[in-house]
Amino acid sequence: MAEHTIDTALGIDSLPKHVAVIMDGNGRWAKAKGKPRVFGHKAGVEAVRKTVSAANRLGIQVVTLFAFSSENWRRPADEVSLLMELFMTVLSREVKRLHKNNIRLRIIGDTGRFSERLQKKIADAQALTADNTGLVLNVAANYGGQWDILQAAKQLVQQAAEQGLTESDVTEEMLASGLSTAGLPDVDLLIRTSGECRISNFMLWQAAYAELYFTEQHWPDFDEDSFAEAVAWFVNRERRFGCTGEQIQALMSG
Repeated sequence: MAEHTIDTALGIDSLPKHVAVIMDGNGRWAKAKGKPRVFGHKAGVEAVRKTVSAANRLGIQVVTLFAFSSENWRRPADEVSLLMELFMTVLSREVKRLHKNNIRLRIIGDTGRFSERLQKKIADAQALTADNTGLVLNVAANYGGQWDILQAAKQLVQQAAEQGLTESDVTEEMLASGLSTAGLPDVDLLIRTSGECRISNFMLWQAAYAELYFTEQHWPDFDEDSFAEAVAWFVNRERRFGCTGEQIQALMSG
């Protein structure tokens, strides 16, 4: 009887609307295999593909992936250069697949620091998928949560000056409207791979009430089953359904 209750209760309303992922562990995964770090970054692309596919099949509205933080510029110059080239290659190769699956791609972050060539790739990819009505895929590149809040605050100051707003006029909603994720639901589930238990300046405002899921898996090993387990954990935290990863996988295939 209890199993029947779980099955009928478990549906789209039980699932997170917005899942954010800190994709950590590419370098450690590669090192464990005696390979250079870039080998791990390339392997991580397949994990992105699997995660986005799983989320899309579940009908999740938004996925935000932390691809490149503003702190990543401190890494060795050759690794940063390789990451940028990989980003270009993946954008070119994957955007048609995303478009075919009705996914809207958005690159969020301070992209002005990227090369003109990469900025054009980003603009073209976003334009191609702009009218798609399915999953919104945010790729956070040169992104930081503090930067996001600061640029929203600057926009709010400008709005206040132009419209003559006073302190009492300012609301949380007004500041949130200037964030890079404006108009999208806040993060319900934040996943971080590779065993680190911190959020590293990611989605600070948007994840204020998110469930935080930490897994020991390195990002290249994260797959559809891993995503299903994370979502099942979220459902259990939020709804106390006694949900299993197998049930989430059944929803995916259904």
